[in-house]
Amino acid sequence: MKHWIAAFLCFAFTLLAFTLPGATGDKPRVSRETLRAAEKSLDGRFSRMLPDNPLGLISTTRGLYLEGYGAVFTAEMNLVPVPISPMMGAMNKPAIEQHQKQKAERILQLKGVLREALVASATSLDTVPPEQMIVISAFLDRYSWEEAASAPTVITMQAPKKKLLDTQHAPGANLDSVISVTTEY
Repeated sequence: MKHWIAAFLCFAFTLLAFTLPGATGDKPRVSRETLRAAEKSLDGRFSRMLPDNPLGLISTTRGLYLEGYGAVFTAEMNLVPVPISPMMGAMNKPAIEQHQKQKAERILQLKGVLREALVASATSLDTVPPEQMIVISAFLDRYSWEEAASAPTVITMQAPKKKLLDTQHAPGANLDSVISVTTEY
């Protein structure tokens, strides 16, 4: 009896393995090389946005393709460097205010870069089906002395690939109506 159960389970798992998408050794729809090229492109965009902050990009962009959903990219960054030295001591009120002002400017700049990157990624990720999503999330570091409500910790922008491509070919198309933006504090 035990052999029949073991044989049945073996058969069931084998059958399941052959019916799952990609389980038969099919190549993924979006190759790792394609994702890697998009990651490098995003890293370049973020680095150019932060020329005064060579350590601003804390982790390189990571991307993955989720079958049936689309391509998702994440990056972690520090938008505004803080001068750290033993002589400086704690941040004073004028320094904090200056930091918050500069960070607010960089957040606006980052949102523009993310919009442009979504459109560029839609163009370069030609094997992502048009009805699927392109998503980019930027995780933003916050110092312990920063107020929680002063700046977001995550900005996510996403849109269907087809809608992003359509805005490229339609003069005067409103990109903001196509892109969903989520901000977490």
